[in-house]
Amino acid sequence: MDVVPHQATYEAGLVEIASARCGRAGRTLALFLGSNIGNFDPPGADAFLRAIRASLVSGDALLVGGDLVKPQRDLLLAYDDPLGITAAFNRNLLVRINRELGGDFRLEDFAHRAVWNAAASRVEMHLVAVGQRRVRIPSSSLDVVFEEGETIWTESSYKYEPDGVIAMLEAAGFRRVDQWIDDRARFAITLVEAA
Repeated sequence: MDVVPHQATYEAGLVEIASARCGRAGRTLALFLGSNIGNFDPPGADAFLRAIRASLVSGDALLVGGDLVKPQRDLLLAYDDPLGITAAFNRNLLVRINRELGGDFRLEDFAHRAVWNAAASRVEMHLVAVGQRRVRIPSSSLDVVFEEGETIWTESSYKYEPDGVIAMLEAAGFRRVDQWIDDRARFAITLVEAA
């Protein structure tokens, strides 16, 4: 068995997977672990899974992780933890805009907020203006006034039901082999085969 890691963008990695098989016998197993699929919106997840499928041949496999729906209280605690780690992570977006684009965001002017959107099955992270604030980003020729309570929607993290993960993979051209669920963590690892 050959293990071939790829350090590249997703798209470049898929091209490398497809080209690496030239002249090699055997099957390929692609891994997309963690809960990264939840960082794509549904159309994006579908397009990405179809791109993975296109880089594989019939009989190759994909092992994908997916975060499952949890009670709202648990989800909000995970995305708005008491130590403020997620809030610091969220505000780091402003730090990077300031550093890399010359912005003048003041971190204390924006509060972190996590929201569970049950209808869309996603956690949304926002930065909320704590008062009226004017922000300039010179390298982008941007000058914005945020009204109090206005938000910057910084992230969405989609959560799934086990059958929803399988349906999403099947729609992209895969066939279910098996699925393992950690009920305590509400996390699924699903093995599918390129149909």
